[in-house]
Amino acid sequence: MGAILGKKIGMTRLFNEKREAVSCTIIQAGPCFVTQVKRVDKEGYDAYQIGIGERKEKNVSKPLQGHYKKAGVTPGFKLAEFDFTEINQELELGSAVSVESFTEGEIVNVLGVSKGKGFAGVMKRHNFSGSQRTHGQSDRQRAPGSIGASSDPSRVFKGTRMAGRMGSDNITVRNLVIFKIMPESNLIVIKGSVPGPKNSYVKIVSTKK
Repeated sequence: MGAILGKKIGMTRLFNEKREAVSCTIIQAGPCFVTQVKRVDKEGYDAYQIGIGERKEKNVSKPLQGHYKKAGVTPGFKLAEFDFTEINQELELGSAVSVESFTEGEIVNVLGVSKGKGFAGVMKRHNFSGSQRTHGQSDRQRAPGSIGASSDPSRVFKGTRMAGRMGSDNITVRNLVIFKIMPESNLIVIKGSVPGPKNSYVKIVSTKK
């Protein structure tokens, strides 16, 4: 049981032992280092803060430079927190977190931010079917139709499905299977798709089942 931070590289197709094609997602999970250990008596909760990647100090703000120096690690691109129960092992400040904490065939949950689609209409955002194209209908084919009525209820209810910003939501995909692990390259191959575009960061957490 473990948890790690990774970067989505992209999708590919691999073959299992039955020679069946399996769609997989490749994730670069490392190098990761513990940048802070949070405790109940000081921060109010128990958690590990983990960073991934490396970047030059000149591209990092002064407060963050001090934060990384205190941990004794090089500045990274992304920081994320994991509960003690998710990592399920004792880690010290500055220690490394690797893909070797997972095993092939293990079931995990993947957390990420979905692709941002911008402003979208109701047909794309909520899968509306659209209006009829007969009986004098000329320019309302993709419109949502009536949203409140005039006499009753004479208002628009909260939560009514309408056009608006689509995507960029926190998504958790549960019960995905680790297809392959390559420790020498810090790569994890997961069956199926995970949220987010290429080069976005995701959290991989073992299920508690």
